[in-house]
Amino acid sequence: MVTGALGSTIRMGPATMTDRKAEHRRQEQASMTNIQESGERVAANVERVIVGKHREVRLALVALLCEGHLLIEDVPGTGKTMLARALAKSLDCTFRRIQFTPDLLPTDVTGLSIYNQKTQEFEFRPGPVVSQIVLADEINRATPKTQSALLEAMEERHMTVDGTTRALPQPFMVIATQNPIEYEGTFPLPEAQLDRFMLRLRMGYPEPMDEMLILDEQKRAHPVNGLEPVADATAVRAMQQAVREVYVDPAISDYIVRLVSATRTHPDVYLGASPRGSLALYRASQAFAALTGRDYVIPDDVKALAESALAHRVILKTAASIRGVESRNIVTEMLMTVPIQTPRPSAEAQGLRRA
Repeated sequence: MVTGALGSTIRMGPATMTDRKAEHRRQEQASMTNIQESGERVAANVERVIVGKHREVRLALVALLCEGHLLIEDVPGTGKTMLARALAKSLDCTFRRIQFTPDLLPTDVTGLSIYNQKTQEFEFRPGPVVSQIVLADEINRATPKTQSALLEAMEERHMTVDGTTRALPQPFMVIATQNPIEYEGTFPLPEAQLDRFMLRLRMGYPEPMDEMLILDEQKRAHPVNGLEPVADATAVRAMQQAVREVYVDPAISDYIVRLVSATRTHPDVYLGASPRGSLALYRASQAFAALTGRDYVIPDDVKALAESALAHRVILKTAASIRGVESRNIVTEMLMTVPIQTPRPSAEAQGLRRA
């Protein structure tokens, strides 16, 4: 019911309301189609550099659209750094790389104030974290004090130096890498910092045919040097806002909560995933659905992302680690044992179906 120009009351019939809802749904579907097309363009551009890793590139896009951060854990030479560079160039975003070492100081990350003798004032010199896509290379080689310098930036998207809080550019994403094989001279990431990463992934070695293609493409020059942007920061921000409108049925939310809760009661688990893990899986599922062109989440979206979103948040008991159990095995077991309830169609969905 709305009020007319002369103060008269106009009643809106059920058909009018249904038409408006149907139009709203068509607009949402068009927005998801746009995200899908943009995501495919960016992924195809990145895959000119990262050959044969479609799933890993897709997960990086999921983390970006959710305004999350990415942890890449793999051996050297598998394309971790190139993935970050190619993503930044494809999106026309500013990119900075921080090589973490034991002697790196927090101010080397955030920046510091330097006294200018000409102006007789302190001037702030921003550090490499003041960028849209930041690569924290070998993050586990820095001391915990330096690692913690990223915490405020990752969670609050601003940093405080000399008592002054400064906002970071948007979009903002940290892509951190670490070598899981070599532990000498490293400082394992504490659980509080691991929990800040929305997704963790492993690149893995390429297939033989893909590796031959890499050799051919880098015969004369590296393909990352010839990448051209296929999107910009404004488009990324618009997609990040649109992703939050993806519909998640209460049954899907319940499945996510039960899945995460199951990690807390497993006999081999010392500490299960936190509510931040539930939220990460929820938002990642929204972005995954949008990249597929859907404006709603299905259980397969949750299953596809569960290991990447939850495994690094699960801490095993010592006895389980000795037996060779890994956190991803726990998540896989949960996916096999936790049942999925069939979503019930809402009254709104039924009305759109009749229309």
